[in-house]
Amino acid sequence: MNATSLSHLPAKCLLLTWPLFGAAVVQASVVINSTRIVYPQQAKEVTVRLESKNQAPVLIQAWLDNGDERLTPDLAAAPFVATPPIFRMEPGKQQVVRLAYTGDTLPSAEESLFWFNVLEVPAQTPGAQQGNQLQLAFRSRIKLFFRPQNLPYAVEAAPGKLQWRRVSNAQGQALEVYNPSPYHVTFEQIDLLESGRRHPRQVATSGAENMVTPGARQRFALPTLNTPPGAAATVEFRTLDDFGAKVSHSTKVAP
Repeated sequence: MNATSLSHLPAKCLLLTWPLFGAAVVQASVVINSTRIVYPQQAKEVTVRLESKNQAPVLIQAWLDNGDERLTPDLAAAPFVATPPIFRMEPGKQQVVRLAYTGDTLPSAEESLFWFNVLEVPAQTPGAQQGNQLQLAFRSRIKLFFRPQNLPYAVEAAPGKLQWRRVSNAQGQALEVYNPSPYHVTFEQIDLLESGRRHPRQVATSGAENMVTPGARQRFALPTLNTPPGAAATVEFRTLDDFGAKVSHSTKVAP
């Protein structure tokens, strides 16, 4: 079986895909043991552990991409190799997938973002008629941060270096954050506090809206704020660290 054999699913197989940035109504039965992967440049490899919660065997395909989730594994461009790329998982068993950096040139002054994919295809039920059976193929994705050596400070300092300011546009009031750090910062919650009232950001519709990349700006709409906030406004926000734990922060908002 070659590395692309699972990317062409049969007509009776429905593919469900979601990034792991929030709760999902339907969940895959093969669980990734982390919500993100950090790959230090100096590491020979990193490992990801999968666990099957299925009641029956499933076939798994693992690969990485550079952010375009529409690409099949044979077309996905990422300088990493996943081993094994295709394997069978028995009910209740675990599997370690090893990720190795191929050495392609990547930015040395900031992190690079890639995505680790797991495609889960259930086995056909014994005795079921092929024409009457609908199979669900689940695809899960989590972020992989490639972290160069000799960055100027530790990743824990990145949230404290974010610069916040209030902005107004035709859609209403918003917060804008600028990330001068070499790290990706992922948000779990963002609230503006002004005159004793709390104004939460608009609910994110994608994983990209929950993150600000190195050297970039991101805006967050404040649907409950009708007028520009005063000079004493502050922002309270929670970020996710390398292990997926929530860390709280608070700082003033610039005019």
